[in-house]
Amino acid sequence: MNLQEAYKQKMAAQLKEWSAQIKLMEAKAENAGADLKVRHAEQLDELRAKQRAAAEKMEELEQASSDAWEQIKEAADKAWDDLKTGLADAHDKFR
Repeated sequence: MNLQEAYKQKMAAQLKEWSAQIKLMEAKAENAGADLKVRHAEQLDELRAKQRAAAEKMEELEQASSDAWEQIKEAADKAWDDLKTGLADAHDKFR
C-alpha cells in the first residue's frame, strides 16, 4: 500500500469515527432542555458544515492526480484540523 492510499484509509476511518461522535451529540441535544437545544443546534450545524467540508476534501483526494495530490492533501489537513477542533469545542459544551 502506498502512502496516499494509507492516508486516505486513515482519514476515512477518522471521518467515520467523528460522524459517530456527532450523532451522539445530536442524541444528547434531543434530550436537553429548550435553551440548551438551541445552543446545541447551532454547535451541531457548525460541526455538520465542517464535516461536509472534510468529506468533500476526502472526495477530492480520491480523484486527485499524483501531481495535485499534495496540494489537496494540505487543504484536507486543514479541514480535518477544523473538524477536530470543532468536535473538541462541542464536547466541552455538551458536558
